[in-house]
Amino acid sequence: MRETRVRRDGGTGRGGRERLVRLLPPLFAAVLAADLLALLAGSGVGHAVAKPLLMPLLAAYAALRGAPRTLVAALLFGWGGDVFLLLDAEWAFLVGMGSFAAGHVCYLSLFGRARTSPLLGAGYGVALVAVVLLLWPDLPASLRIPVAGYSLLLTAMAYRASGLGAAAGAGGALFLLSDSLIATGVADWPQAPVPDFWIMLTYGAAQYLLATGVLMSSSAGRPLPTGPAAASSRGARPRS
Repeated sequence: MRETRVRRDGGTGRGGRERLVRLLPPLFAAVLAADLLALLAGSGVGHAVAKPLLMPLLAAYAALRGAPRTLVAALLFGWGGDVFLLLDAEWAFLVGMGSFAAGHVCYLSLFGRARTSPLLGAGYGVALVAVVLLLWPDLPASLRIPVAGYSLLLTAMAYRASGLGAAAGAGGALFLLSDSLIATGVADWPQAPVPDFWIMLTYGAAQYLLATGVLMSSSAGRPLPTGPAAASSRGARPRS
């Protein structure tokens, strides 16, 4: 009798977990849609409520899918960046950028030595140099070096993401696009209508595609990271 009850309880637990795993992606999409609608409507309160929910939902989904801990950490660092960038202060911008940078380091450790295209790398390199040179004169002096260093790390992440396949590669490219839109705003360049809408649209899609790419690679048994950081993970103005 006890064995039967344990099996039923275990089955119920697994079933609940599976339902939650199925529920979280559409919930993430719904919250992202709510955030985008709030931005279109000019609702700062709606944006401030919806934006900080995005990365915890995605991190919970990754964790329930058995993702490497490094992926969960990357998403939570993204959450930290999201929260700090809601504050309208230069120090908060720098802290938020640092949090996103830590997330990129996590992603780079996940991508490991996956094979990538040298031609794509050259393209990313040219884009990095061109963007930094063009933005440099218009950036506040106190942000020039931090933005340039962050841009180098972000571009490396975007390039290395392509080694995990199309989903992760597209996610890396969209992350680079999203942060480039932010950088042009910091430099006071002309902006598209409702620029925060496009920033959050590309950012939300980027993080989802990166997480999906890592999960697909992990479940397919493709190599993720190597070394001590990977062993522990297996054991177990960036956005406006």
